[in-house]
Amino acid sequence: MRPSLRRRVHEIVEVGGDNDRTSRLFDVALITLIFLNVTALVLETVHSLYVQAPVAFDVFEASSVMVFTLEYAFRIWSCVEDPRYAHPVWGRLRFAMTPMAFVDLIAILPFYLIFLGADLRFARSFRLLRLLRVAKLTRYVEALESIKRALASRSGELVITIAVIGLLLVGAAGMMFFVEHKAQPEAFSSIPAAMWWAVATLTTVGYGDVYPVTAWGRLLGAVIAILGVGLVALPAGIISGAFLEELQQKRRAERRSTSPPEAVCPHCGERLDRAPEDP
Repeated sequence: MRPSLRRRVHEIVEVGGDNDRTSRLFDVALITLIFLNVTALVLETVHSLYVQAPVAFDVFEASSVMVFTLEYAFRIWSCVEDPRYAHPVWGRLRFAMTPMAFVDLIAILPFYLIFLGADLRFARSFRLLRLLRVAKLTRYVEALESIKRALASRSGELVITIAVIGLLLVGAAGMMFFVEHKAQPEAFSSIPAAMWWAVATLTTVGYGDVYPVTAWGRLLGAVIAILGVGLVALPAGIISGAFLEELQQKRRAERRSTSPPEAVCPHCGERLDRAPEDP
């Protein structure tokens, strides 16, 4: 009975089919718990609310971590039902290294740091990692899965674009450092310090706390700002184009699945609704 039980657990913890009510209830319960965790994390930052019921917040956090820990354990235990992770040892290790399984682990790990002897002040800095529980929603929300597939299909273009933006950032900071360093030794004390100006300029934010004052610096700043308008917008265009293509492919697949089968002649195999040919 153990293999059949493990197979059933695997069906439940993974995204279930439309006819699997148990798996669907499991998904809905986890989605609700994730949203409640994020809400609790936000409310904890309001000191006046937290001091009124600190025990309630802590108990809810501990209970949520127990649920997520059981979910993670069930996924590790039952993942061998997937042919990709069939080996009882190496298959589970491979599954644990997948992005979503790693997110599941990181989302619960900060809670256990205190019990592992970590400094409480150091452990508290990891509490924001609880926000990673939102990433667990990609298992259950189909739209997020579409976005993930769209990003994966354009990963090469995104990497090249980000690399070019990084080179432009370093180049702009370096040139502005050499142009403005003598006039503003405090604002442009080094190339890393000039990167703050480069980031604010390339992203067209322009906070105004650091800006060039020399003629050459202003000319260079104008050119970099114009380049930033077009170049920094490239990743958004790539992602939106990939997402639209993913939606179109999904709609075509839905039309093919819902369209009635073509009627064919049982003798010759041709479509019965085909227009007769001219003699």
